[in-house]
Amino acid sequence: MRKLKRSILFLSGVAVSVLLSITYSHVLRTLTPPFAMHARNTYTVRHTAENRRAAIDLSQKVRVLCWVMTQPQNLEFRTRHVRDTWGKRCNIVLYMSSKESDFPTVRLNVSEGRSQLYWKTIRAFQHIHKHHLDDADWFLKADDDTFVVLENLRYSLSEHNTEEPLYFGRRFVPFVAQGYMSGGAGYVLSKEALRRFVKGFADGLCTHDTEIEDVGLGRCMETMKVKMGDSRDVLGRQTFHPYPPDYYLLRQLPRPRPWYLVYDHYDPVEGPACCSDSAISFHYIDAVGMHTLEYYTYHLRPYGYKYRFNPD
Repeated sequence: MRKLKRSILFLSGVAVSVLLSITYSHVLRTLTPPFAMHARNTYTVRHTAENRRAAIDLSQKVRVLCWVMTQPQNLEFRTRHVRDTWGKRCNIVLYMSSKESDFPTVRLNVSEGRSQLYWKTIRAFQHIHKHHLDDADWFLKADDDTFVVLENLRYSLSEHNTEEPLYFGRRFVPFVAQGYMSGGAGYVLSKEALRRFVKGFADGLCTHDTEIEDVGLGRCMETMKVKMGDSRDVLGRQTFHPYPPDYYLLRQLPRPRPWYLVYDHYDPVEGPACCSDSAISFHYIDAVGMHTLEYYTYHLRPYGYKYRFNPD
């Protein structure tokens, strides 16, 4: 009888142990869904495939050719970080330089230096017009220290007709009557705007009359009757940014415009309301900042947060 009781107690203990083990494993899986358990109590992040169907579909409907202004000495410490992050999301990406390389770069007939930036811009758009006019719908110029969110750019362009003479970017006010778009923040031309820009130089209506790239292009756009699009979102917040996020995001007491907002066409807002949830670009981003923005934009996800924007 005692042996039978001992056997029953032993089997009961085993059953309870198994039940507790199963329950514990279930609790762990419930409490730590993003992680996979391994030996020695270490964890590794398990990334799951995300539904990017809306972004993929839009990339075929709104084709963007990106050309990045760079130079030979920048390829390793700047341009390769563009290639490794946002550059791969362009339908076509061209890296424009004064020398050809296996990076690869496109060689333009220009010299390097700030005084040559507008010549490089002219030659780049002439090259694109000759070789890639029908390969894309919109044509984005960016510097090799500009970070661009292509999905937001495509979404912003999706309601516009590329056969109309339009260009978009961060609108500045001085030097050109209708204004011009900041070069550092990047700007994007419709197919008709690209045609008119190239025709302006072919017909002698536009000239290289300044070393300042974005002002020069703005003058030619005005001459060729290319309209400036409003690049702000539906709440009036900016999407193109000529400086990094920290220049805009901190709340400030009322004050005169700081130097980096003096040229803005629209009244600037400092603090979190400065920048659109669908921001498109930030300028003066170094290599570390490029990968940091890549992580924040495409990988960081707060648990349980319902996104404010859903294309479906």
